[in-house]
Amino acid sequence: MNSRIKKVLAVVLSVMMLFGSFAMGASADEVKRISCTMVEDGSSGRGFSWYTYEDGASDLQIVKTEEFDGTFKNAKLYEGSTAKFRQQYVHKVYVNDLEAGTSYTYRVGDAEKDLWGETCSVITDDGDDSFSFITIADVQASSDENFAQASLTLKGALEVAPEAEFIATLGDYVNDNTNDEWDWYFKNFAFANNYYTHVPVAGNHDGNITNKFNTNCFKNMFALDESDNQSLEGVYYSFDYGNAHIAVLNTNDIYPMSQAQRNWLINDMKQSDATWKIILMHRALYSAGKHFNKPDTIMMRNILLPLFDELNIDMVYAGHDHMYLRTTQVYGDAAVEGTTYIEEIIDGKTTKIAVDPEGTVYVLPATAGTKRYNLNDDATNPALDVADKAFSTSDWGGCFCVTEIEGGKLVYKAYLVDDETQKIELIDTYAIMKTEGNTSEESNLDESFMASVMNYPANLFKAIMEMLVSYFKMLFDLIAG
Repeated sequence: MNSRIKKVLAVVLSVMMLFGSFAMGASADEVKRISCTMVEDGSSGRGFSWYTYEDGASDLQIVKTEEFDGTFKNAKLYEGSTAKFRQQYVHKVYVNDLEAGTSYTYRVGDAEKDLWGETCSVITDDGDDSFSFITIADVQASSDENFAQASLTLKGALEVAPEAEFIATLGDYVNDNTNDEWDWYFKNFAFANNYYTHVPVAGNHDGNITNKFNTNCFKNMFALDESDNQSLEGVYYSFDYGNAHIAVLNTNDIYPMSQAQRNWLINDMKQSDATWKIILMHRALYSAGKHFNKPDTIMMRNILLPLFDELNIDMVYAGHDHMYLRTTQVYGDAAVEGTTYIEEIIDGKTTKIAVDPEGTVYVLPATAGTKRYNLNDDATNPALDVADKAFSTSDWGGCFCVTEIEGGKLVYKAYLVDDETQKIELIDTYAIMKTEGNTSEESNLDESFMASVMNYPANLFKAIMEMLVSYFKMLFDLIAG
């Protein structure tokens, strides 16, 4: 064999070995995408999920942090389920016998293979009426760099509120819903997902049939409600925490929102006597962003605004339009007149406190990410009529909000994290005070899939007609104004 042939073969073998090493590296198993999510009872349960490249068991080892000695020899072992999704394996374990107000240390993986993820921790709800939580919206990144930038927003939130007991993300974790994007999200947000309970909300970019036909993604990404409230496009569920009852809606379920989900929400909220009733969702009913006048948003508004009024919802947090907006008290699609306010200095700023108010406050906390929208001048009716604050964060930074509940007092605060300096600035405060609690009532509307099927044609026609009336009214108001 001459020297030239030997050189060519050497190059070919080197290339094959190089690609072979890449393939071995890519197929080497690891525990990734770890999250701990809220279930129905925040004081005793949690859902745990993670991914691996190879098939295997779904094992959780968990021990009280005060008894953790650096090993898991005294840990309790729970076994869960494994399923294949997108050529990888998703693992889920549900636990419902934890002690209230207790810190736990845990790890997830495969006991037989001795394959484990990082050591993580979580604290359960102690059941008292004093707690806080963090909310962010629309990370929606498509590169490792942009996920890293968005993570600085949440790091700022944990610097401001390290005692927060859970973190809610209002949908659109990713942009194109690829495996790479989900890996980048979990890698960059592991500092939070590994140590705080997560409350996920399904966004339209997180997998739905109208967005590049991505389906079944959201329910395979997190361990959420074990009930039938899961669909191809998202999950809806609720949980109790302290003296609050919180419902997470799936606003991918549109054209219009299914009768089953609406009936579920009515039953769920009416049967709760919690002091505070809160909604987390993705598509915002009030915004001044580019989606405000879209048909799907108009249909959602027409369907949900009267429902939220009926159910006495206190706060609604939503994303989708990447700008900042917070309403005053809203009822009947209009600002409530005659609300009694007192003032108090909170974090150095004079804060309005609504006392036993009627109506709901709607919050759109801009975006934690780098994709930001300008204020839409055409979306002024009625969004800006009911807004206390509305502005673009395009030249500022990522946004987060902290909600503090102390018995009958709820304090909402919003912050920006400067893109360049990471300086944190308080941009908005609002508070509500209640002197009376809520009462529960029996409600047994049909929550089954058939409830939607039987009513779908009539509901769809009604929603389209109402949407067209609303749309042409807005156009008329713009022309007249």
